[in-house]
Amino acid sequence: MEKVSRPSPGLLLNKVGYFPKQISVTRKADGWYIQMVLEDVSVPNQTTEFIPNWNNSMGIDAVLQGDDYLATSEGEKLPSLKPLRKNQAKLDRISIKRNRRKRGSKPRRKLAKREAKQHQKIARSRKDFQYKTAHKLVQTGKKFFFYEDLNLKGLTRRNKTKQDENGGYLPNGQSAKSGLNKSWADGAFGQFFEILQRIAEKASAAAVSKNPQYTSMILSYRNEIIFTDCSIREYWDEKNTLMVDRDINAAVNLKRLGLGIFPSIKRRSGKIDIVGTMDDSTTKEILHTLHRAVGSLHCNRFGSV
Repeated sequence: MEKVSRPSPGLLLNKVGYFPKQISVTRKADGWYIQMVLEDVSVPNQTTEFIPNWNNSMGIDAVLQGDDYLATSEGEKLPSLKPLRKNQAKLDRISIKRNRRKRGSKPRRKLAKREAKQHQKIARSRKDFQYKTAHKLVQTGKKFFFYEDLNLKGLTRRNKTKQDENGGYLPNGQSAKSGLNKSWADGAFGQFFEILQRIAEKASAAAVSKNPQYTSMILSYRNEIIFTDCSIREYWDEKNTLMVDRDINAAVNLKRLGLGIFPSIKRRSGKIDIVGTMDDSTTKEILHTLHRAVGSLHCNRFGSV
């Protein structure tokens, strides 16, 4: 019988215009996966350029307060999924059972595999949520998304140990910070902003990181330091009869920072000086957004009347 030669997968892909660039094989908790990165030279590059302005840009602030995930400069708060928190009890039960089994035994290996699958389920649900959230932001039609460049490694770093004169260890607040570290890990903001960059690029938009220093402290429409402490979540402005939400205010400031209209901050003799002014039109735009945000947040909390 005559032997028939089969064309390689690479040749088949070349005939339809795709060229393999990278192939990786990964073993996960539920089996083996192969990932192929292909290139199609016939697809044109996106060369459309936009200039950021007040209408085509959005500021995004990462939130770890309550059930909120993100706050936007449009006066909207997006809900959080918290997959790790919601599945923590189930993970703890599996972990306790696994630790009770003898090391190297079949029941222990079986429980370890079950725990790995649960972690995989959490990671997949988180990524699915992040993709849906990124698509929701891009579908607003904005062309620029300015988000805070978070130092996640520093934010999740363990507190330094404290010792007394006898060498004993003193309380250093790590117990309380461990819960905060878990919230940062559960939010996975680094992964989300990478996803947002990819989704925005496909829509001819751009996601740009900005240094968030002082953006959460300064009142966005008056260049005045109001939020001096993280415990201050809202500010009542008597003059404008307005309740300003801390996170939405920070998102507006990130938008100002991306547009180059955020004030310069200088420290002199231990005091913070704000250098820079805003035009009246920008102030009116911000106040309009914040007033609209108050009504939106009120409806979300108490329901529409």
